[in-house]
Amino acid sequence: MQNIILTVHLILALLMIGVVLLQRSEGGGLGMGSSGGGAGGVMTGRQAANALSKATWVLAAGFLCTSVALTVIAARDAGESSVLDRLGAGNFTVSGKDEAKPDAASESKTDDAAIPSVDLTPPAATDSPVTPPAAQ
Repeated sequence: MQNIILTVHLILALLMIGVVLLQRSEGGGLGMGSSGGGAGGVMTGRQAANALSKATWVLAAGFLCTSVALTVIAARDAGESSVLDRLGAGNFTVSGKDEAKPDAASESKTDDAAIPSVDLTPPAATDSPVTPPAAQ
């Protein structure tokens, strides 16, 4: 369902770009030409402008509806946990300190051996530049 709404959303966006570019602006517009509404055309310039402005409103309303629908679907699928909880970001060790105690929910989801030990202390306040650690 989300893929269908996303496809419709992208099509609406492209159509809206095209319709907006076809509209006559103060500078002339891309699709309206400089002639005022000659006798040979199906629509006069004013009728075409009204049709294009109505089409823009319809496409914008559809774009807004698909945006809200995609937001609702994404919020529903997100669940209650954050991305950091799902990745187990709280289960790393700080060098020189005890390992952080993970909660029971993240303990069953993550493997402690897969998360590397990271030194999170700031560098010493010296004038020398910070260099990366030597390869092991």
